[in-house]
Amino acid sequence: MRESVQAEVLMSFIVSEELSFRIPVELGYETRDPFAVRMTFHLPGDAPVTWTFGRELLVDGINSATGDGDVRIEPTQVEELSDVHIRLRVGADQALFRASAPPLVAFLDRTDKLVPLGQERSLGDFDEGLDEVLGRILADENAG
Repeated sequence: MRESVQAEVLMSFIVSEELSFRIPVELGYETRDPFAVRMTFHLPGDAPVTWTFGRELLVDGINSATGDGDVRIEPTQVEELSDVHIRLRVGADQALFRASAPPLVAFLDRTDKLVPLGQERSLGDFDEGLDEVLGRILADENAG
């Protein structure tokens, strides 16, 4: 069984109303962490930055504004499938990205074929894998 899905999309990094530039973003999904998606942003001159957040947040954000924490996702137009704004925040700093919805939908469709949305807990080793993932997260937080 295939255990991961990857895709690369181009997103606009919006610096201001007058300035934005296109950057490659790697999308990743793995069955060992079935609730999460990863986005790795490749900003010019900087090391890649990876954000991990709920797959369901991305699914919901394509059609309506969602997220109330460090990650907010919302369509630019509610009436039709449109571009999507992804706002990432760390403290007072934030970054805004704009992505075309169809590549995100195609990526999510591939994740759904691997693990259908709502069936994440049906993976036999998920609870064991959860302990491992939580251990890594806590180790990363304590190291930083």
